[in-house]
Amino acid sequence: MVEPMSEVNPPEHGRIRASDADRDSVAHRLREALAEGRLDPDEHSERLDSVYRAKTLGELVPITEDLPAESGPSASVAPTDFRSPRPVYGGGRIVDREPTSRAAIVVMGGADRSGSWVVPGTFVAFAVMGGVELDLREARFTQRETTIWICTVMGGVGVIVPDDIQVRVHGLPLMGGFGVSENTPSVVDPDAPVVHIRGIAVMGGVGVEYKPRKHQGEIEG
Repeated sequence: MVEPMSEVNPPEHGRIRASDADRDSVAHRLREALAEGRLDPDEHSERLDSVYRAKTLGELVPITEDLPAESGPSASVAPTDFRSPRPVYGGGRIVDREPTSRAAIVVMGGADRSGSWVVPGTFVAFAVMGGVELDLREARFTQRETTIWICTVMGGVGVIVPDDIQVRVHGLPLMGGFGVSENTPSVVDPDAPVVHIRGIAVMGGVGVEYKPRKHQGEIEG
């Protein structure tokens, strides 16, 4: 019997695009594994890098396949939950949660942090002949004032920020660049997080750019 031509087969589960909530769920399991002693700090950092680089659910599965299933109330949050976190603004970004990442270190490679990740009071980005991208548009912060220390040597670090946080750049360029884009917001919530970007760029560049958030882009488009 021939199937109707209009019938479309759904994509395989592993090929479905991962959401920010999916990545956060896997990152949470990795933090638990680190606390339980199942992963050492280096393994935890490597796997966390893979989490935030993952584009599909299939790429998330191998990251925790050698870890036991999580028990307790949080076990119900699996990489099949496609709900997106509600957008928060200004002071609402400050949360009482554990950071999802404390550093991004690359040598002749690349790394990124994006989605609704939780930024610690101090974050370190180090790039040698490589690149790091830090996207703060959907980020949460553990403190009102956050310092991102950056060191890049013949590499680049890009920081993407939304219009509802304050950014102050204090970097030192040596045969390189260290700056912020011109389209900075004129008015910011007084309770909004403040991000200090400090460090050094040697024959490399550090750029801070304001961009609209995904839902803002959809509205404006």
